[in-house]
Amino acid sequence: MEESAPQKGTVTQRAIDQIKAMIAEGRLQPGERLPTERDLAAGIGISRSSMREAIRALTVLGVLEARHGSGIYVTRLEAGDLLETFGVVADLSRGPRLVELLEVRRILESNVTALAAARITPEELAEVAAQLAAMKATEDPEEILHHDLAFHRVIANAAGNETMAAILEGLSSRTFRARVWRGYQQEGAFERTRREHDRIYGALSARDPEAARAAASAHVGEVEQWLRGRLEADLGGE
Repeated sequence: MEESAPQKGTVTQRAIDQIKAMIAEGRLQPGERLPTERDLAAGIGISRSSMREAIRALTVLGVLEARHGSGIYVTRLEAGDLLETFGVVADLSRGPRLVELLEVRRILESNVTALAAARITPEELAEVAAQLAAMKATEDPEEILHHDLAFHRVIANAAGNETMAAILEGLSSRTFRARVWRGYQQEGAFERTRREHDRIYGALSARDPEAARAAASAHVGEVEQWLRGRLEADLGGE
């Protein structure tokens, strides 16, 4: 007699999947209060402790939120809330994994910038110009970092795709960018990166998606190449 396949996943994972299915199917709406822990556990056929772990995990992921004295609710399920963990990954990654994240960012950033070139409003373009001017007006790495993040954030929002903007926000780790800016300062590369931002702004101003795509790809590619060089130098020094 053929044996049945073993059940995949833990009991807690099954509970997580069940709650996610309830949300995906519309049985639980954004902002709605969850049934009690006891009722959920009984409905799925698991222990309350396993259900508690499932709720805790979904809270960490931004799917659920605990309101003191009120209960557990489904969040607004906005992309920014659900993709916050990208920032943790970017902050904690090191070495080759960080290069992989930069590859992902280069692909996304180039496409987001191309979309922005076609969709950016005059007000958003003026804000990009203001951040670029502020970036050029200082030699302080912290100030440059602040305006660099704002420059790219305006562009990502101008693309009109909240999910891609949220992913890029997570991948644009302030911790990592601070390390890059310190390295650029040591190598005297600030002027080069300002020119790269100039090219991105010029393509946006011209509303040229392909030029914007190429400029953004080259900009992130420079950071990627710089990091690869640093990693190779570190390995060579071992």
